[in-house]
Amino acid sequence: MLCGFFWWWWFGFLLFWLLIKINHKIWCSVFVFQTNLKLVTWAGILCCGSDCIKANAKSCGECIQAGPNCGWCKKIDFLQEGEPTSARCDDLAALKSKGCPIEDIENPRGDKQVLEDREVTNRKIGAAEKLKPEAITQIQPQKLVLKLRVGEPQTFSLKFKRAEDYPIDLYYLMDLSYSMKDDLENVKSLGTALMLEMEKITSDFRIGFGSFVEKTVMPYISTTPAKLRNPCTGDQNCTSPFSYKNVLSLTSEGNKFNELVGKQHISGNLDSPEGGFDAIMQVAVCGEQIGWRNVTRLLVFSTDAGFHFAGDGKLGGIVLPNDGKCHLENNVYTMSHYYDYPSIAHLVQKLSENNIQTIFAVTEEFQAVYKELKNLIPKSAVGTLSSNSSNVIQLIIDAYNSLSSEVILENSKLPKGVTISYKSFCKNGVNDTQEDGRKCSNISIGDEVKFEINVTANECPKKGQNETIKIKPLGFTEEVEINLQFICECQCQSEGEPNSQACHEGNGTFECGACRCNEGRIGRLCECSTDEVNSEDMDAYCRRENSTEICSNNGECICGQCVCKKRENTNEVYSGKYCECDNFNCDRSNGLICGGNGICKCRVCECFPNFTGSACDCSLDTFPCMASNGQICNGRGTCECGTCNCTDPKFQGATCEMCQTCVGVCAEHKDCVQCRAFDKGEKKETCSQECMHFNMTRVESRDKLPQPGQPDPLSHCKEKDVDDCWFYFTYSVNSNGEASVHVVETPECPSGPDIIPIVAGVVAGIVLIGLALLLIWKLLMIIHDRREFAKFEKEKMNAKWDTQENPIYKSPINNFKNPNYGRKAGL
Repeated sequence: MLCGFFWWWWFGFLLFWLLIKINHKIWCSVFVFQTNLKLVTWAGILCCGSDCIKANAKSCGECIQAGPNCGWCKKIDFLQEGEPTSARCDDLAALKSKGCPIEDIENPRGDKQVLEDREVTNRKIGAAEKLKPEAITQIQPQKLVLKLRVGEPQTFSLKFKRAEDYPIDLYYLMDLSYSMKDDLENVKSLGTALMLEMEKITSDFRIGFGSFVEKTVMPYISTTPAKLRNPCTGDQNCTSPFSYKNVLSLTSEGNKFNELVGKQHISGNLDSPEGGFDAIMQVAVCGEQIGWRNVTRLLVFSTDAGFHFAGDGKLGGIVLPNDGKCHLENNVYTMSHYYDYPSIAHLVQKLSENNIQTIFAVTEEFQAVYKELKNLIPKSAVGTLSSNSSNVIQLIIDAYNSLSSEVILENSKLPKGVTISYKSFCKNGVNDTQEDGRKCSNISIGDEVKFEINVTANECPKKGQNETIKIKPLGFTEEVEINLQFICECQCQSEGEPNSQACHEGNGTFECGACRCNEGRIGRLCECSTDEVNSEDMDAYCRRENSTEICSNNGECICGQCVCKKRENTNEVYSGKYCECDNFNCDRSNGLICGGNGICKCRVCECFPNFTGSACDCSLDTFPCMASNGQICNGRGTCECGTCNCTDPKFQGATCEMCQTCVGVCAEHKDCVQCRAFDKGEKKETCSQECMHFNMTRVESRDKLPQPGQPDPLSHCKEKDVDDCWFYFTYSVNSNGEASVHVVETPECPSGPDIIPIVAGVVAGIVLIGLALLLIWKLLMIIHDRREFAKFEKEKMNAKWDTQENPIYKSPINNFKNPNYGRKAGL
């Protein structure tokens, strides 16, 4: 119970603290509104400033770039005297409260438009209909336009579905250094065997083959003529070393793969790391020679050694970085001696650009190295290759299933100031955001997943030109093209009038209700040139009569007009011809300007209806003074500022209902009511003389007495008469001063006690108490006897004598022995 009380107390304390925090946050971050007689007035943000005003926007375009909630009022006569042009830019609610009609507020919003939205393809393997790869759709939509306003995100949904029977191109890139001799024998029959296995996945499969060894310069290979012809030792017949060779472009003929691979021979080099990165780069960028289609592209990289990367070429005197271009002549890489190895980042870029997914089939010894490489190359996998490559087919199948079960979205380079975020909706209700929001795992063929993508512009491009970005799943050729159009100007700016007469004889463009001055002109109406700004003659127009202060020290004199300065709190504003007014130096009540019940204008409170006073703290509403009987202050005072001012000093309370020194109404009239209603009491003899000042009405029961809510003040009374009986009555006085009494005709007298039940109860109580005492005595005796018996049993068990012999028995026989018995004679 105590624990439960503690938890309830703790819960109540937390709730109270939370309400205080929420209340503070609301006062610090929202507008205070007062609604009365359909009047909605903005009182301002108490603790926080407006980013719109802080932006100090000189035009509508600058205003809408300050924030998504900023609007520009183009109403011509919107500004007060002394207010700068930037005051046209403010929060939408603030503009409305300042009197700007909704139709005059420029507030363009962002939008999205889908241009191409083909449904994802539903196609089963073995279907009669044969689709071209470009006719298969796995991502939706394909093209859209986003209109972006600064700070306002635009959201769209992207759907991805793995199509069944999707075409696959697989290129097998093999290390042909001498250590891979036994592997080559198993790969020679790979074509037809892999074709049979891949038919279970797709009906459109092509395979190609390439090989690599090392750069053809020292110290990677021996450059002696003999070693260039045959780099192997002994009787081994090896082919000349080479960097990379495209043996077979992608083909659907498995037998041709077996035939050409069967003609390949092992080569050799000097160092352990191989030049595989050169080969991967050429396979990625030489799309025409390799024969890549816009389908799933797999690159199987098979080796039993490590790899050289950027910088290692210096050992051979090669310092030019890899250019990432195709250099195949007659299917042989010819620039290995000229360009360095590519870097890992360079490979990642080219593999991603060309949508190639890499499978590293490497021996157990180099698993750790290539797993680290896999972490750097998206959409890649690592498989353990047996010592003779006998498991290569199963390795490829497993790696393909692993790669195709995960979709990862990537986007092209974003324009400056544009950000993008992802939220994924994967299988089994798995949702993620941030970086994990880009991907979904454990996707099977035919599964559909969705992504929610937010694109936000944080600034406008300098030239305001459109930009294009692309989003695509890694390893797939399909992509979403997004055209970004930035909202950096208002519609009313295109309707501007250049060299308008409204801008002081054509010195500016009149647009969106204000003048945009030509170069060299300033002022709200462009009425001054920059050369006249500091003229002393102009300052005279900014001083009040009999004052030496320019703009009341609250602004600057520009072109003979005061432009009031801004305060740190953007809701506090100086105004007036000489900046002599403000909206924050009015009287306060309860810590609020004008008590929260009015608007501060030029240091004077303009109160809302039903409020008055210098701080609008005096309410004219009489409801708080209304007593329960419907009278104002119970007829004993006047209602002033929502509070009763009692005219009779004896009375007090919120509605003058209490009188500490007064005899109660009931006690004052009980004797008279008693004598008139029941003909008894202290005033029985003088009743006709002293008690005829009220009208009396008898009622049958208390329910028939008048109830509260009638116009006349009413008192309900309950008093005792001389016979100790209760009688009930009401006393009221109408507006004419006539007293009226309603009395219940039958008093409530208490009945005498019933003797028999009392005596019976006492006797029964005594008997029950006696029985209880006897039972207690008997119980105590039983407990005592049992203890004595137990004690006896214990002593009996502890007895030490033999139970067959009398303990007091003593034998009558005494034994004596002659001391001389047995001695020899004569001793």
